[in-house]
Amino acid sequence: MIPSIQSAFLLSVALATSLSSAQGDASLVGTWSTKSKKVVTGPGFYDPVNDRFIEPELAGISYSFTSDGYYEEAYYRAIANPTTPHCPSAIMQWQHGTYTLPGNGSLVLTPFGVDGRQLTSSPCSGDTGIYVRYEQAELMKSYQVITDPFHNVPRLNLFKFDGSPIQPMYLVATPPQMLPTQTLNPTSVASATGKSRVKRTDGGDGDHAQEPLQPLNQNAFTSRLPSKDSFNPDHWWWAGVGLTALGTVMYMMPTSV
Repeated sequence: MIPSIQSAFLLSVALATSLSSAQGDASLVGTWSTKSKKVVTGPGFYDPVNDRFIEPELAGISYSFTSDGYYEEAYYRAIANPTTPHCPSAIMQWQHGTYTLPGNGSLVLTPFGVDGRQLTSSPCSGDTGIYVRYEQAELMKSYQVITDPFHNVPRLNLFKFDGSPIQPMYLVATPPQMLPTQTLNPTSVASATGKSRVKRTDGGDGDHAQEPLQPLNQNAFTSRLPSKDSFNPDHWWWAGVGLTALGTVMYMMPTSV
């Protein structure tokens, strides 16, 4: 985001969170997932005990909301590579925390900072993915819970802080399918808000910047794309030449009367 938009976003979050939360919206409660329904929040996406992601079969997005103000989100997305189309990257993100409804139609999501995780993988660039802690507060300018006219099921429409829509999600579970609504991986002593204090190496106590986690081995985030060689245009060009030559020879061969 450019500085002006980022400043406006942070100001909006601050103003929204400073307001008292309006009465909860029961229609939000449950687990929502995009059309493939392969990405779903909960232990099937992120394993907090072993601190690792579980790769879904297909890309997608999922959000879950409880009736008492907690949320969880799961993202699995492919990132196109225009210069090398056969080498797209992929990204997995997971967060959970609390949400508020300020009463102006918006939805404010505040994550537990120490728990968020992000894994990026580029199979053509190396044998390891990059696994780091991830924290990103979100302001949804508005949201809608409607009955989808085609599928005749509840549908959740979320709109980002700038009004742009997120891919529609459909209700897949109620009550919501979520991990425990508390800090799962504190660095030492962490509060339910996700803020932590850790022991300094100089013997004192104080706030300490989070260090990135070690990269995960690629087997934690396996690409299901065909190999690079299968997309090699030279191979297909020579195959075409060979088939053309074979067809020409067969055409020129004399036929019996």
